Amino acid sequence: MNYFHLKEEFQLERGGVLPELSIAYKTYGNLATAKRVVWVCHALTANADVAEWWTGMVGAQAAFDPAHDFIVCANILGSCYGTTGPISLNPVLNRPYYETFPMITIRDMVNAHQILRKALQIEKIHCLVGGSMGGYQALEWILAEPELFDELILLATSATESAWGIAIHTAQRMALENDPLWNNASPEAGSNGLKVARAIGMLTYRNYQLLVEKQSDNDNNKLDNFKASSYMIYQGDKLSKRFNAYCYWHLTKAMDTHQIARGTEQSIAERLQSIKAKTLVIGISSDILCPVTEQEFLAKYIPQAHLHIIDSTYGHDGFIVEAKAITKIIREWSRRK
Repeated sequence: MNYFHLKEEFQLERGGVLPELSIAYKTYGNLATAKRVVWVCHALTANADVAEWWTGMVGAQAAFDPAHDFIVCANILGSCYGTTGPISLNPVLNRPYYETFPMITIRDMVNAHQILRKALQIEKIHCLVGGSMGGYQALEWILAEPELFDELILLATSATESAWGIAIHTAQRMALENDPLWNNASPEAGSNGLKVARAIGMLTYRNYQLLVEKQSDNDNNKLDNFKASSYMIYQGDKLSKRFNAYCYWHLTKAMDTHQIARGTEQSIAERLQSIKAKTLVIGISSDILCPVTEQEFLAKYIPQAHLHIIDSTYGHDGFIVEAKAITKIIREWSRRK
């Protein structure tokens, strides 16, 4: 993992200020010899090691090959994987931020990406890629610096956070806020609430069909300890061991701010119509968190957009699970241009 440190104030969209900024990032390939630069924006609880969490998308014969591409992925602002966030040290107070971390937006995350891009002396990004929350960042970035990118790939994402998404995030934050340890100045604050928040999230990342198929019990006489219950508890425990509740709270708040027309006199459709990059939009047929109607809307208004819906039972997480199908789609799309 690499780190970039900005030793000056970082202004935030909602008025807050970070006295300094650290960005964790990972690169694959060689910038000097690469044919093109690919920048991947990651989703909610992922990290900068895109080859780790998006298995099959980066590597030899994958959608993005370090033998030909210089691939960059930066950990997002507010996370707990190396970039400045709630568990980072506040240099002014000489203690972790915890409950004092300021409110952030998707545009703040993009601003951090822009700072890193300039520090890496990258003058042109051939392809910008983002799935789910990563797509939020990608859309905001391409609208902020339209001449920087040639191609845009959006997966399981939307032009604005929906009322459905905001409602889910609110329920998740309610779980965090009702944890007895919430707002304690410690890394364990809200950890039990995070388990519940993750369980709520899992219901939207999966769907009825997949849970019935994978988590049903074969014992018709069972009265307790159901397989589906164990699965939800396992997923909650798993996330609480690797992620931080303060970070989860702030990142879901940031997701709620996603609205590409904010601060402009244009409609969402008009903003999308201004995107000039060749665009591939991919949706997952069974996605109930960010359904295909959202991707259809993107493809309708982005002028050079090609839409592909993957028939998959994996719901929202299909954009991670279906890496083989996505690689095939990207290759075919690249050849047809």
